[in-house]
Amino acid sequence: MKVVVIGGTGLIGTNVVARLAEHGHEAVAAAPSTGVDTLTGEGLKEVLLGADVLIDVSNSPSFADDDVMHFFRTSTGNLVAAAKEAGVSHYVALSVVGTDRQPDVGYFRAKVAQEKLITESGLPFSIVRATQFFEFAGGIADTSTTDGVVRLPGAGVQPMAAAEVSAAVARTAAGQPVGGRTEIAGPEVFGLDEWVRTVLTAREDPREVVTDPEAPYFGAVPGPEDLLPGPGAKLAETKLADWLARDSRA
Repeated sequence: MKVVVIGGTGLIGTNVVARLAEHGHEAVAAAPSTGVDTLTGEGLKEVLLGADVLIDVSNSPSFADDDVMHFFRTSTGNLVAAAKEAGVSHYVALSVVGTDRQPDVGYFRAKVAQEKLITESGLPFSIVRATQFFEFAGGIADTSTTDGVVRLPGAGVQPMAAAEVSAAVARTAAGQPVGGRTEIAGPEVFGLDEWVRTVLTAREDPREVVTDPEAPYFGAVPGPEDLLPGPGAKLAETKLADWLARDSRA
């Protein structure tokens, strides 16, 4: 199959392209750096010519509420139109577990809008909702640091390795359209504070992680289970300790 990966030069996309190529598919990485701009539509028609599957693992360059909503609405609208014109038979998108449980989070509202555009497009589709990536722990700590102290709530999270997110997306793309959403998650449940504290400790980061029930995450305070997957989620194999043992920063 010819598979076009929007966001194909990023953390997830690069791995998805490599995995699909290993299995004999023609995997094409599409991004602004390769001449494909989903916001303007530049290069979409050309890159999707003859494509069987479109995978969207792209992300907004800005997480400001208005910016991220504009990105996903505009980008997804352009992708849907181009995919229809090209006769794409499977539209695969990567989303986030819990997006519809936290309407106060601008990023999650934008992901809900993205999913709605896809589900109502009339195209055969699969939406893969993933939990937080292990790789995001440092960034979460940075955005939650005030005066050298990291403040995070103890809401439950089930983070997973980005490599296993990529594998799940690639498997989904190689299969038949789900026509709905599937969830993927890590094998262990942590408190958000506990997870980040564990990673910072392993990296010998001196910042203290304080458990604060009122601390926001992406602009809102999550409930105890808002970020956790449902009972039918497919669980990855890599545990946090094993990932940290291979983490070059630890």
